[in-house]
Amino acid sequence: MQAAVETRHDRPAMTVRRKLAAYLALTKPRVIELLLVVTAPTMILAQQGLPSLWLLIATLIGGAMSAGSAGAFNCYIDRDIDRVMKRTQGRPLVTGELSDREALVFAYGLGIASIVWLGLFTNWLAAALSLGAILLYVVFYSLILKRRTAQNIVWGGVAGCMPVLIGWAAVTGDLSWPPFILFLIIFLWTPPHYWPLSMKYKDDYAAAGVPMLAVVRGRAQVGLQVILYAWATVACSLLLIPIAGMGLVYSTVAVVTGVWFIYETHRLYNLAIRHQQVSPMRVFHGSIAYLSLLFLAVGIDPLLPF
Repeated sequence: MQAAVETRHDRPAMTVRRKLAAYLALTKPRVIELLLVVTAPTMILAQQGLPSLWLLIATLIGGAMSAGSAGAFNCYIDRDIDRVMKRTQGRPLVTGELSDREALVFAYGLGIASIVWLGLFTNWLAAALSLGAILLYVVFYSLILKRRTAQNIVWGGVAGCMPVLIGWAAVTGDLSWPPFILFLIIFLWTPPHYWPLSMKYKDDYAAAGVPMLAVVRGRAQVGLQVILYAWATVACSLLLIPIAGMGLVYSTVAVVTGVWFIYETHRLYNLAIRHQQVSPMRVFHGSIAYLSLLFLAVGIDPLLPF
């Protein structure tokens, strides 16, 4: 009898926890994590030192809400293809843990909150850039590009570049060349990051009718495009050295990690053209490590005297 009573009392708590977990999943927390990784170092570079702790926290909170809103909108828009793709069948709108209405209200609420938050606690330029990031991801990528062109991830990736502009604007109140170079680094990095993932889930995207490059082109062509964008990414990362006056730490990390990143993309291409078994997720995870190390150096370099 006591066990039955405990079970009845526990059930509402379990329901609340599952609901909160579903809302969290709707925001795509792994994407948020990566976006925050590039925001904080950008703010340190903009300040040429450590910005105030409150400004840093406020910007990261606002950025997380903004990215979470965009992710929730994307889950709502893509709920039909998420039901088809094995990789996304655990998302809340597919499992039924959240209704379409709940997801849409949450997405709007979080997006509005992010803009107001950034406007009040950072500045309205950062807030405007946050709104632009949401619109780019939701309208430009999710509604217009994703299902129409194999270049979807190239131009749709613009939204993922916005956090560096938001972080810089939060500190300085304006924009200059260094944040645009950081923007371009992420823009060029996105295809060699995402296209290997699309190679692994090629059948998923084909079944959903999404024309990712791996669906409409062969492995060799995808591998070649990954190489070209990787070279462009590394070249752009070196351009930051003279433009932002980067020191020894960043310069060394940019060269060493850049060589490693390019090597991994060439390895993928060589296996593809030889019709051998490829490991695209090695490049996918490697690209995350590359960007994380590069931006870690962006954040450390201004704090050192050399």
